[in-house]
Amino acid sequence: MPQQTAGHASRPQDAASPAGHDRGLELTVVIPTFNEAANVAPLIRKLDAALQGVAWQAIFVDDDSPDGTAGVVKAIAAHDSRIECLHRIGRRGLAGAVIEGALASAAPYVAVIDGDMQHDERLLPQMLDALREDRAELVVGSRYVGGADADASALGATREAGSRFANWLGQKVLRAPLTDPMSGFFMLRRELVEQVAPKLDTAGFKVLFDIFACQDEPPRFIELPYQFRAREAGDSKLDNAVVLQYLGLLTAKLTRDTISPRFLMFALVGASGVIVHLAILRGLLHVGFAGAQTAAAVGAMTSNYLLNNTITYRDRRKRGVGLLVGYGKFVVLCSVPLAANVAVATMVYERGPAWWVAGIAGAVVAAAWNYVTTSKAVW
Repeated sequence: MPQQTAGHASRPQDAASPAGHDRGLELTVVIPTFNEAANVAPLIRKLDAALQGVAWQAIFVDDDSPDGTAGVVKAIAAHDSRIECLHRIGRRGLAGAVIEGALASAAPYVAVIDGDMQHDERLLPQMLDALREDRAELVVGSRYVGGADADASALGATREAGSRFANWLGQKVLRAPLTDPMSGFFMLRRELVEQVAPKLDTAGFKVLFDIFACQDEPPRFIELPYQFRAREAGDSKLDNAVVLQYLGLLTAKLTRDTISPRFLMFALVGASGVIVHLAILRGLLHVGFAGAQTAAAVGAMTSNYLLNNTITYRDRRKRGVGLLVGYGKFVVLCSVPLAANVAVATMVYERGPAWWVAGIAGAVVAAAWNYVTTSKAVW
């Protein structure tokens, strides 16, 4: 791997105009951020060193970070015309940030790189050369090709194993020999994003996979090896909810988008609500079935609301007072079919001894209504 230029001390805000500006803008680097204030200036310095001779810009797409990331970017942008900030309010999700950043670009080539500096920006010139020379339409920075390997100390043993499994699943769905379809480090022709932007899932994290899967014809691609670095500042945004979202995206692509990832997440949360419902119902049968069914329905509604807020609508997650207001709306909307829920369940129960069949019957009655109404009115 080429060695990073040592001793580069120029401040981003003091940098000169982009090299090659007379040729016009050639490359946009899209950097989705959330709580990456400490990484902004160091990353710009690294890009400045790596992209000497390239007419480039960096668009930081910040999801209203509480640590003031957007303010840091704007302060630098005031002195460096290559730096821009898209400050998003009320929207979250890495995929959505990447899509908005790419669509805001006028450059023929767009690169995506994380704001945590775990990706090796020194690979960007090689990626750009491959696109310039038309050797590919999409270039992926891979952790698993050509002898490269994810460093367990950087990724963590558990996350590395999960990443490899996710890659294996992605390869099966894409039917393409990508070694790292989950990579968040890639460069492509801008029109590849523009062609499929309306089809992309803005709530997910695996945007490369989605861009690749949505193309009518698989794009010509190459993969270049790089070493995944340890995070220098900030915290990882990946958690179990991201894993579930990824599984939803896989299902959507397997069904040719007949089932949306968000609907699938809502359905899975609803299935967990059925378990909560049955547990409460069984525990309260001694107070009478109608009363137990009502309590079980309310308990399941509460569980469903909290899980949907965390997983299904992660990009629109409510907090503080908004969480309580949203819960009130959710309960009101879900209470509309509650009477039908209880009536159907009671009727089934009275016709036979299978209390759990009765409980499920009542829950199913309300499911469709709840998805349609709450997706519009609550989130």
